Amino acid sequence: MSDVNAGQAAGGGPPNVGVIAQYVKDFSFENPGAPSTLRARATQPNINISIGVQSNPVGANEFEVELKIDARAVDGQAVLFAAELVYAGVFRFTNVPVENLRPVALIECPRLLFPFARQIIADATRNGGFPPLLIDPVDFVGMYRQQVESAAAAARPAATN
Repeated sequence: MSDVNAGQAAGGGPPNVGVIAQYVKDFSFENPGAPSTLRARATQPNINISIGVQSNPVGANEFEVELKIDARAVDGQAVLFAAELVYAGVFRFTNVPVENLRPVALIECPRLLFPFARQIIADATRNGGFPPLLIDPVDFVGMYRQQVESAAAAARPAATN
């Protein structure tokens, strides 16, 4: 029996995810056109945001989860700002069944990290002279499902004629 299941089988209590640490792993904010890009504009800039999650084991029942957020604002060809953040946490899983480790690491852990990462991006854009970029809540369940479906599609053999 695995260590993860041993505590539950012995009556060790309900599943638990503990936060050991959370930290900025990598961060960059660029404001390449300042000060001219800080002036009032006739139109709203186009803001593109991408979010990714990955998880890696770092010890027995411990995983590092990285939440990567890339945000870029452009007006025509001019880049107003670019922010890249990797915000990570180390989590300890107790009494979590093995088959649930991956979904918990890729859904619940980034859900815990997201408010902190969102605040870092908002503060950076505000400190860069722009209105704070407030990123909408993220559907980590949907992201996980999409990742599982993509992996399943990649694993299927190609159809032959």
